[in-house]
Amino acid sequence: MSATDSLSSLARRRSGDLQGAGPPWLGAARARALELFTELGVPGTRDEAWRFTNLRDLDDLAFAPAGEGERDMDDAIARAHATAGAVGEGHRLVFIDGVFSAAASSVGGLPSGVTVDSVARVLERQPERVKALLGSTADQKRRAFTALNTALFEDGLFVEIRRGQQLSAPIHAVFVQSCGAAPTAVAPRNLISLQPDSQAVIVEHYVGCADCTALTAPVTEIRLERGARLHHVILQEQAETGYQLGEVAVYQEADSHFASHSLALGGRIARVDLTTVLTGEGAHAQLDGLYLGAGRQLLDHYTTIDHAVPHTTSDEHYKGVLGGRAHGVFHGRVIVRPDAQKIDARQSNRNLVLSDAARVNTKPQLEIYADDVKCSHGATIGRLDAEQLFYLRSRGIDADAARAMLTLAFANEIGARLPIDELGSYLTYQIRRWLPAVVEEKDR
Repeated sequence: MSATDSLSSLARRRSGDLQGAGPPWLGAARARALELFTELGVPGTRDEAWRFTNLRDLDDLAFAPAGEGERDMDDAIARAHATAGAVGEGHRLVFIDGVFSAAASSVGGLPSGVTVDSVARVLERQPERVKALLGSTADQKRRAFTALNTALFEDGLFVEIRRGQQLSAPIHAVFVQSCGAAPTAVAPRNLISLQPDSQAVIVEHYVGCADCTALTAPVTEIRLERGARLHHVILQEQAETGYQLGEVAVYQEADSHFASHSLALGGRIARVDLTTVLTGEGAHAQLDGLYLGAGRQLLDHYTTIDHAVPHTTSDEHYKGVLGGRAHGVFHGRVIVRPDAQKIDARQSNRNLVLSDAARVNTKPQLEIYADDVKCSHGATIGRLDAEQLFYLRSRGIDADAARAMLTLAFANEIGARLPIDELGSYLTYQIRRWLPAVVEEKDR
């Protein structure tokens, strides 16, 4: 059975379970999305956007709903609690197998005009608020996994911040999977809306289970109104047998500021499709990313920054560190539409390769249809600098420590740009844990 057939079957099965669980418009939306996914199918390497990311592994998996069968919920909650140090004090929401767990969560007092909740709970009480955001920025007509998400999702993070509110504590949404025997699939749907001049920091943290195989297909839709400012972090720590194929879709109005930080540390195959459309003058997008690959991991980022109007700016900076037979993919598109003059857009992708068998495919891409712009892009793939290694060795530092120091310095440039000190420290800790095995990893 192909992955398309398996996932379509799962979505049809879940649609029966979810009948009557929401308003009629939601049932109709799920049915349309299932038709779209079946028509589009799981993308293959003939699709230009997926030419370097082969999903044939999914064909060998017969997916079951995550909520079925025996599940070790205590273990899932323990793993969720273990992530608390990544963000420190904040509003913490835990989703187990894609469903909100009030018992494992701790949302503190919120200012008037701020909603931090689960999509399912808001849908039950005020379905019109979900209807206004669902599908408002994500394009399921072109993206198969977005259509799959719409057909499958049960829950997710819901954030709405009213005009002028500035949430001082970060929102930490932890998505953890329980361990079971059969391969499972979950599809969290996250809806985020910041009204004019509001501000927040949101961390989506995905945690896998080392003893099972699972697919996570999250979709996050973000709307930033005039002057809103959002730091959005995706911290992906799936297991070696886990798959994560997600989308982030952003709509930015005038003078809004969107800062994205994508940290891909785990997963057998993991990909983020990130699109932001700058629709108002003065809007700015900052996209940062770090991917660390070892073994046979495949880590893919496909980004699109769409400058739809004049006087908008963007700054994109992705880095990769790859050892073993790991494969890194970066495809970054910057689009400047006709008459969108006075654009300033910068893009770079730098990769550090630690073994002969590791590889990188990188494609920074500019599509410019205006003439008064400042746009630059570039990509590099290289090894540790021999002169720097020699300098450290000459100061009495052994070879392993010297390689680790230089690799950490390369990766931590992204960590230094994170909006939360605790998150920067957590990333450094995880890199230090990862390095000893990877720096000396032999080609296999």
